[in-house]
Amino acid sequence: MLWASLLLGVVEGLTEFLPISSTGHLIITERLIGFEGDRAEAYVIFIQLGAILAVVWDQRGQLIEIARDLPRSPVARNLVLKLFLAFVPSAALGLLVYSRMKEHLLFVGPVAVALIVGGILILIVERLPLRARTKTLESVSWGQALAIGLAQCLSLWPGFSRSAATILGGLGAGLERRTATKFSFFLAIPTMFGASFYDLFRNWRYLEPADFLWLGLSFAVAYVVALVSIRWLLNYVSNHSFAVFAWYRIALGALILVLLR
Repeated sequence: MLWASLLLGVVEGLTEFLPISSTGHLIITERLIGFEGDRAEAYVIFIQLGAILAVVWDQRGQLIEIARDLPRSPVARNLVLKLFLAFVPSAALGLLVYSRMKEHLLFVGPVAVALIVGGILILIVERLPLRARTKTLESVSWGQALAIGLAQCLSLWPGFSRSAATILGGLGAGLERRTATKFSFFLAIPTMFGASFYDLFRNWRYLEPADFLWLGLSFAVAYVVALVSIRWLLNYVSNHSFAVFAWYRIALGALILVLLR
């Protein structure tokens, strides 16, 4: 279980905030190492919390500032409310389709298709003549926040990627690349905490007492790798397109479909 724990932690931390789908990569990894079923699902849900704590720590300065200003600053209150507005659509839809999604989409085949579809959408958005008119989180409008929240609903398809959906939604709504990425990071906090605790509530009984040592290891690895991934991505997006992620997704999805035949 040592190597499985290390591998799952690395995969989660590396892929959670890149637009390539952590859920999809974890499902593929579980299949490759033969670690599947309800226990494996509960395991990876837990280690996702390590990645989300990484973004909380990395953005702690701005988060503390927002929390401090919340009682007296309309700007801080509006930002929190806009993040909540963006959170609601996928949360509501997720509650409605959770059981059906788990029954039909949490498999390698649907993940491969989602990787390809998401990759194609990234290439399409990158070729659109979009005008980046919003350069700070505080200037994100209510309409833009709602558009990003609706885009996040695409991430309910395992393999599509929450990061890809929200960043593409932000770019399409007129956010500058770095701002779209930061809004995606901030939106991840309520989204992933909510989804992870909901899933853990439903699946924690599948974990065994001996799992918690390995869970701690995976959690720590996911945290450290995610921290590096977040900082790299914020620097990367300032001067690069997301096309490289799109081609990677398409190639990986196509390879999986070929191997499944």
